Amino acid sequence: MPPASASHVWVVIPTYNEGDTIEPLVEAVREALPSPPRVLVVDDSSPDGTGQVAERLAERDDGVAVLHRSAKLGLGPAYLAGFGAALDGGADLIVQMDADFSHDPTELPSLVAAARHADLVVGSRYVSGGRVTDWGPGRRAISRWGSRYARAVLGMRVHDMTSGFKCWRRAALEGIELASVRSQGYAFQVEMTYRAHAAGFTVVEVPITFRDRRVGESKMTGSIMAEAAWRVPALRARRRR
Repeated sequence: MPPASASHVWVVIPTYNEGDTIEPLVEAVREALPSPPRVLVVDDSSPDGTGQVAERLAERDDGVAVLHRSAKLGLGPAYLAGFGAALDGGADLIVQMDADFSHDPTELPSLVAAARHADLVVGSRYVSGGRVTDWGPGRRAISRWGSRYARAVLGMRVHDMTSGFKCWRRAALEGIELASVRSQGYAFQVEMTYRAHAAGFTVVEVPITFRDRRVGESKMTGSIMAEAAWRVPALRARRRR
């Protein structure tokens, strides 16, 4: 892993079969900020060789590291492993983002800047200035419904509860009991934002443009949507107890 003296901004990118996008994405992320952020690729033993591509990047650039996991163990656990490594490495700000260019690296500066005054910055598709491109009406409706459902059940004002483009201050991740997080997919994004809010941390949204992935297939499945449907009210019930 990179030493603790590395840049205070780390970008955690989980991967599974993202061999076609990971190299240009990592390069774009490293160029997005005046002081290049550390990039941590968390690969779930991708059969397409994504982990090996990431290793070659790390050999060329000491600002890139790879965390290999033994199997496809889920998005939530991948992020948690990456967050733990970033915290251990001395990160002050930790950004999470997708590996498929649906999150634009050129928008990293706005998330990092907003973190000067917030504990969690959510890259939002559903605030003024935010937008989604390339999705059909059905996918848009599912995404908006998911966020509205989570907002209503959890009593929150965050518009984009399922966003996976976020910037965390170190204190926020340290303060929300990461070891007890069990959610995956959409539910993971909702749970993390809810935990930050419930713990009293400041949560703000900044507008982003979300684009459909350039290549490959979506990781969205029926089981991921089903988990979100039952876990959201479970979060509220647990909080009340």
